[in-house]
Amino acid sequence: MLARTVDFDLSSDQLALRDAARELLDARSSSERVRKLIDSSEMYDADLWREMAEQGWLALDLAEDDGGLGLGFVEVAVLAEEVGRHVAPAPYASTVLARQALAGTPWAERLTSGESIGAIAWGDGVVVDAAIADVLVVVDLDAVTAYDIAGRRPGAEAAMDLTRPVSRTMSLDDGLRVGDADLATVLLDRGATAYAAELLGAAQRMLEATVEYAKVREQFGRPIGSFQAVKHRCADMLVDVEGMRSAVWYAAWAIDADAEDRSLAASTAKAWASDAGMRVLNSALQVHGGIGFTWEHDLHLYLKRAHLDAMLFGDASYHRERIATLLKARVESGAGVF
Repeated sequence: MLARTVDFDLSSDQLALRDAARELLDARSSSERVRKLIDSSEMYDADLWREMAEQGWLALDLAEDDGGLGLGFVEVAVLAEEVGRHVAPAPYASTVLARQALAGTPWAERLTSGESIGAIAWGDGVVVDAAIADVLVVVDLDAVTAYDIAGRRPGAEAAMDLTRPVSRTMSLDDGLRVGDADLATVLLDRGATAYAAELLGAAQRMLEATVEYAKVREQFGRPIGSFQAVKHRCADMLVDVEGMRSAVWYAAWAIDADAEDRSLAASTAKAWASDAGMRVLNSALQVHGGIGFTWEHDLHLYLKRAHLDAMLFGDASYHRERIATLLKARVESGAGVF
């Protein structure tokens, strides 16, 4: 059997969407604004959130008949990548995923408009944005349950990532069951892909920053980028980032196309992005040297956020095990691996 290949790049409309999102976030989520928010008592940028909602970010993949823009999950991934590129302090992925889980419920319209904020918890451990959310969606292996938490939000806990509120998963017993194992699988695939896209954005931005730094930082009278060891490290970073890009875009396409291998693609993207993203951020730290460890440099914001993104909706080890399980089932069914 011939292996399937996909010749994929962003369309002109998707590139225009990316450029518009980058323009907004360059202005509204600069490092100065992110740092100002961190120093304040606010847990997200309400002005930025309002502008994202007004520009239709939360309605991208909704059908036009349902008040959306009629696009798809590839476009969601494009925006998630830009959120990661700017470490934007706004609950974008959380709310989009919660809205997808709550389609057909009274919550959907409020989440689409940005009037309400959603949080989504998968597995035990931490959940981002629950401290500012109005509804919490809990995804188990065989059920998806929604909880109104507007009057009982969990507090934000001390966390390494300072750009988002992080809470522990809550124990609640008055939820509304909104889906079964099939919906749980859909949300796992989408959540894994969305946070892989955020990791891609962070890695791409720090690759660019590292290359620029290597051009101007001098040691022994020469730019450090002229040293072979630094060249090799930056080249490895580029290979990792481009691998992340291919995996993320294919996973998003597979979700839109309802492809048979969409779960494999999503887990591949998350496993690769979680490992490769951390390699890129760690290499950026090595090339920057001492300045990269300081509070004044933005690198630490990206590194800390990437650590959390790598865990959300399953870390690399979880998704490698999921890939093995999915491939085993394919082989046992006689479908083969490819």
